[in-house]
Amino acid sequence: MDRIRKAVFPVAGLGTRFLPATKASPKEMLPVVDKPLIQYAVEEAVAAGCDQLIFITGRSKRAIADHFDVSYELEKELEKKGKTELLEQVRAILPGYVKAIHLRQPHPLGLGHAVAMAAPVVGDEPFAVLLADDLMLDERPVLAQMMDLHQRYQSGILGVAEIPREHSTRYGVVEKPSPEAAPSNLGVVGRYILPARIFHFLENAQMGTGQEIQPTDAIAELLGERQMLAYRFVGPDFEEYLRDLCGQFR
Repeated sequence: MDRIRKAVFPVAGLGTRFLPATKASPKEMLPVVDKPLIQYAVEEAVAAGCDQLIFITGRSKRAIADHFDVSYELEKELEKKGKTELLEQVRAILPGYVKAIHLRQPHPLGLGHAVAMAAPVVGDEPFAVLLADDLMLDERPVLAQMMDLHQRYQSGILGVAEIPREHSTRYGVVEKPSPEAAPSNLGVVGRYILPARIFHFLENAQMGTGQEIQPTDAIAELLGERQMLAYRFVGPDFEEYLRDLCGQFR
């Protein structure tokens, strides 16, 4: 099976959980140490072998497209001042062989609707979905770990992680259970590998909670046709990793 080359980034949300920081700036552009959230997700996808990045944006997300675009004026100024190291960093934000495609989601109809918008670009290939505000850091990218499993089983993959049982209502499951009723302490996190068949179920999905189309409902329908695997990814404790990372910049 050919490797997965296309990665979808649903970045059209309003980021209300991060207000007031996101009133005028996309949550995906919030900095973590020395890079915005979205850049970590893009680097993860590129490191896993994706070279076609599909951003599903909203009307207030122009900064994301600008971040991954060429900034001729900035590069010229850095070159003029001899700031070679900074110039190289700016040019490395998106490798030259990687193609970025930006599609605008006209209505806030949920994550499932955002993913469905990528159908004309994805076509009939399996593809990855990365939620930038689920930051995952490891020596080997989480998506690359999931790619290995996909190659082996030729199946869709959901990234999962251990969560505190009392947080079970916060994560993507078919029905959000109470902590007492949760069947396990594994929650779906923001990494997916999906077959193109998912678009059929997304396009025919009914509105769910909050009048939005949820990908978990479409995945539940897909399970009637084929298997989907959950992958408990290997990676460090994020809070500990972030503390160590921040310490390097003190």
